[in-house]
Amino acid sequence: MTTKSTQKTLTTKLAVTAMLTAIAVVLQYIEFSIPIVPSFLKLDFSDLPELIGTFVLGPWWAVLICFLKNLIHIPFGTSGSIGELSNFLLGATFVIVAGLIYQHKKTRKTALLACLAGALAMAAVSYPTNYFIVYPAYARMWFGGTVDPIVGMYRTILPAADTLEKALLIFNVPFTLAKGLIVAAITMFIYKPLSNLIVKMNDSLSGRKKG
Repeated sequence: MTTKSTQKTLTTKLAVTAMLTAIAVVLQYIEFSIPIVPSFLKLDFSDLPELIGTFVLGPWWAVLICFLKNLIHIPFGTSGSIGELSNFLLGATFVIVAGLIYQHKKTRKTALLACLAGALAMAAVSYPTNYFIVYPAYARMWFGGTVDPIVGMYRTILPAADTLEKALLIFNVPFTLAKGLIVAAITMFIYKPLSNLIVKMNDSLSGRKKG
């Protein structure tokens, strides 16, 4: 009986993971350029299904959604998988922090705090990941190892952004924070129906039935 219950739980989690991954994949293609940042920084809402996943399934399942989304996107992307790596690192940070906080107390207030903490963590992590991993990889792939052309794109918008450090602090960190806050706001807007889904999912995953 325990084995059957465990199999049912795993099957349910896999089904929800597949559904949220499919939604995330679609949302990743709906992206927007923002005039006040370089054109290669795109705004999309593909972190939304991952954030829902961290509330419904838990943070590690949400990381799986984030991984699968980016893995599926690699053959259709134009960044040589660098953009997908960046998206995974930031998205995973977002959902791990938010999910771990939410697990302690599953209320609307905790969900709000979890979303805010996740967005802040993602923005903070964007600096070292871009500085040490993502932009050096872009530089090696297209610019012979120098980040000067990348910095030049920032300088065309704001001359004061004349180093990679300044560019990341002025543009990338606030951009990433804003993206996280937008996703958080959408999540909180749909929190009531989402909370109902969480309750039903928890009942299903624990084998409980109403009545």
